[in-house]
Amino acid sequence: MLDLPQLTVIMPVYNVEKYIGRALEALLNQKNRNFKLLIVNDGSKDKTRQIAESYSDKFLYFKLINKANEGVAAARNVALAHVDTPYFTFHDGDDWVDPDYTDFFINSFKRYPHVSLISCGYWIDKEKQKKSRSIDPKRESGHLTKKEAYFKIANVSTSPVKGYTWNKCYRLDVVRKHNIKFMGDIAFMEDEVFNIEYVSLSDGVYFTSKPYYHYWQRPDSLIHVTSGLKYIPDNIRATYRVWHKILKSLRHEKKKIRRKMPNKITNN
Repeated sequence: MLDLPQLTVIMPVYNVEKYIGRALEALLNQKNRNFKLLIVNDGSKDKTRQIAESYSDKFLYFKLINKANEGVAAARNVALAHVDTPYFTFHDGDDWVDPDYTDFFINSFKRYPHVSLISCGYWIDKEKQKKSRSIDPKRESGHLTKKEAYFKIANVSTSPVKGYTWNKCYRLDVVRKHNIKFMGDIAFMEDEVFNIEYVSLSDGVYFTSKPYYHYWQRPDSLIHVTSGLKYIPDNIRATYRVWHKILKSLRHEKKKIRRKMPNKITNN
């Protein structure tokens, strides 16, 4: 008999009919299939919805939400309102995962119940690239302080963590307690802003650079489409929000440490 699922995989999709089948087949091939799959179809105009619907009876727990197109931030927020498992992660519709992907997140939270965020490494895949390339072949891992987590999320140095949501797993209670949502007024980097806010309001980050997720880099993806000059203001706003939150949080942490320090004893 299966235990109640601990994990929800959130998949916002928009016009990914070429790729969503690959993504869903990989999820069907998970070693641990006791998870919920929540797909939010953000007003796709191709056959994305029909392909997703064809998989509805192949998963143990499957839910498809169809909505008008409002962008990935709105789609993720809709999904968050429907999550009812202790943990959740995100999965883009054009990517795919290794068989140990869900098992890694579920077991990591069992192994480290005191942490609020789990992050894994990822593969980079391209159409003309024959083999998947690991983001960090060194295979580092460990617990991170808030400062270390901020710098790895903001990619101050080469990082296997970065600001993505699809290589991370979150606690629902943290999101519910602080009402954390994705900002819809910026075209990109909304995931990095979300991650920085999440870390600032929680405690404990564990990461490994061992890859479980395949990041498919295609020329028509959002990150390439939004790289023109007209998106520079969004980039500036997002970068400001990230670093404003980081600096504010680090000042707060510094004050907490000072309050915990014992008063100095002086001898007369």
